[in-house]
Amino acid sequence: MTASPNISRRRMLGGTLAAGFVFAFHVPIGTAGPVKDAGSGTFAPNAYIRIDADGQVTLVMPQVEMGQGIYTGVATILAEELDADLTQVVLEHAPPNEKLYANALLGVQATGGSTSIRAFWTPLRKAGATARAILITAAAEQWQVASQSCSTIQGAVVHKESGRKLGYGELVEAAGKLSPPDDVALKDPKDFVLVGKPLKRLDTPDKVNGKVIYGIDTMMAGLKFATLAQCPVFGGKVAKVDDEAARKVAGVRQIIALDDLVAVVGDHMWAAKCGLEALEVSWDEGKNADLSSRDIWDHLRAASEGEGVVAKSVGDVAKVLNFGESHDASYEMPFLAHATMEPLNCTVHVTPDSCDVWVGTQIIARAQSVAAKAAGLSENKVTIHQHLLGGGFGRRLEVDMIAAAVRIGSKVDGPVKIVWTREEDIQHDLYRPVYRDSISARLSGDKVIALKYRVAGSSVIARWLPSAFKKGIDIDAVDSAVDMPYDIPNFQVDYVRVEPPAVPTGFWRGVGPNNNVFAIECFMDELARKANKDPVAFRRDMLGKTPRIRHVLELAAEKSGWGQPLRPRVGRGISVQPTFNSSIATVVEAEVDTGGDVYIRRVTLAVDCGLAVNPDTVVAQVQGGMIFGLTAALYGEITVEKGRIQQSNFHDYRMLRIDQIPKIDVHLVKSGEAPGGIGEASVVGGPPALRNAIYAATGVALRRLPIDRQLIAEKKSWL
Repeated sequence: MTASPNISRRRMLGGTLAAGFVFAFHVPIGTAGPVKDAGSGTFAPNAYIRIDADGQVTLVMPQVEMGQGIYTGVATILAEELDADLTQVVLEHAPPNEKLYANALLGVQATGGSTSIRAFWTPLRKAGATARAILITAAAEQWQVASQSCSTIQGAVVHKESGRKLGYGELVEAAGKLSPPDDVALKDPKDFVLVGKPLKRLDTPDKVNGKVIYGIDTMMAGLKFATLAQCPVFGGKVAKVDDEAARKVAGVRQIIALDDLVAVVGDHMWAAKCGLEALEVSWDEGKNADLSSRDIWDHLRAASEGEGVVAKSVGDVAKVLNFGESHDASYEMPFLAHATMEPLNCTVHVTPDSCDVWVGTQIIARAQSVAAKAAGLSENKVTIHQHLLGGGFGRRLEVDMIAAAVRIGSKVDGPVKIVWTREEDIQHDLYRPVYRDSISARLSGDKVIALKYRVAGSSVIARWLPSAFKKGIDIDAVDSAVDMPYDIPNFQVDYVRVEPPAVPTGFWRGVGPNNNVFAIECFMDELARKANKDPVAFRRDMLGKTPRIRHVLELAAEKSGWGQPLRPRVGRGISVQPTFNSSIATVVEAEVDTGGDVYIRRVTLAVDCGLAVNPDTVVAQVQGGMIFGLTAALYGEITVEKGRIQQSNFHDYRMLRIDQIPKIDVHLVKSGEAPGGIGEASVVGGPPALRNAIYAATGVALRRLPIDRQLIAEKKSWL
């Protein structure tokens, strides 16, 4: 498989009529089927299948690859229903166009929220099946036989009775003259030959041999390099710049000072970096110069006691809670940075009447819009050259880096690549919000008869997609809370929007469920102990209405050896989650030494993500996501002092090392359900399961992340 870094809609539409047969599949927004442009004779759809005279199948890809395996997954779905040779499928990045390429589940042209397979599963199947039907009709008419007597295999139409065979490439001219059928039958899953198989990823060879070009690899004639510094205090401005020393650095070509940042342009990155270090900048730190983490937490804790907006209510929670003794707890989650492996970067070439941008982005249409605004041009003057992403995690759902790059590039004669240092990246992120979750519940025997849950924190949705923020409720902030899997007769979820002073917030892999599953699953373990019941049995008795969750709970317990004896200071913890249309149970086995250090010995997961398009990819995603989540649980925290982020690189914003990674066993449930999401969901279950393992091993009920080793060592419980 190859991926073209740049394709314009004009070039694609203009070349398709001569090059081969184009079929449009329709994302379920707008009209009910493909639209034919009578003037040009080409289709004008939401996304495209193109087959050329050589039989090569091209998919113009509205989703972006950032390590999650989506290009292989989507190509597999297409090839399955088209009966194409998977090795003949070529992927091209879609150009920015919200009307043509919007993700139906998000309403915008974006990759995130574990929606890629879920959004395009049915449309791609219909696209492939319809294209196959047209090709069969073209062959049948040429042979003068009934279409029903023809079949397809490996990119060809065959007529078994006569032994005739025509490759798809031989049929493109005739197929292009036919109208698509109104409806087609999709394959029965039992007849799948590609979907559900552990196929090798199509992008792996080029990633191994170094042929893949990420945004940071962009090179061209005359390219200059730049790096930048923004005011270390949120909201601060540039006051004064002394560039005398910087201009003496070999290779430095230009110093750029804007109102909120400075940049140094050089012949290469080293010159730009050394020049920036030599630059003397005085900052106007503004009103946030005294802001601290304590201020932010005090603000959140006070606001969380206020009235919230009811997101869901069943029964009469207040009446039942007021009738008897309740168990109450609050849980807190810190700011987190994204720290993608590929640092932020953006290459631009800005002229008076054009702007080219080379970048890997999760939201290409919005990238085009913000670049146009920064350059002072209309959007049709801006070309986005999409690239594979060296990690996204939600950071590249933002466009601040593109706006900054275009502002800098507007001052440079010729193309310039702007690269953020790791320190600048971490200290000027849009962070996973801080959250405070308060829960009250009442038990009757060993059953929960009432539960009230309140989540307080920033609304990323209100800023990022205002149309989805309705009646004061952030649908992401309450995700996996309003759809809690437990059968509780009196149940209420409230949301309190609390924006942290000055600190910008954004989506972080796992999004809202990270927060809610942690609080709810930790609380369930505390309730189980209060009821004197095994945590697995306690949960199982409340899962009668959610059989998929109950099944993965039982499977994870069985495979992890739940209930088998463990030595002192070793515990197992369980967590279940109904996230992104997938049901997952996680068991973590951990050991805690007397100094409070935690060693994860084993992780066992049972995963029902519906039909797994590629089981190998699912397992890889689950294992990678688990490491991502456990890293955050053990080490992840961004703190603020004097208006500045205190962490700067991997020495103080730690990652799990390879020798700390436990064995991670993933057990996939065979399912006939439609595919669910896995990239986000895989992050969520590790932190609560780890916390519950520590609780089982030590009796310390931690209610805040990251793991507090001192609290464990002192054996203090917040119960």
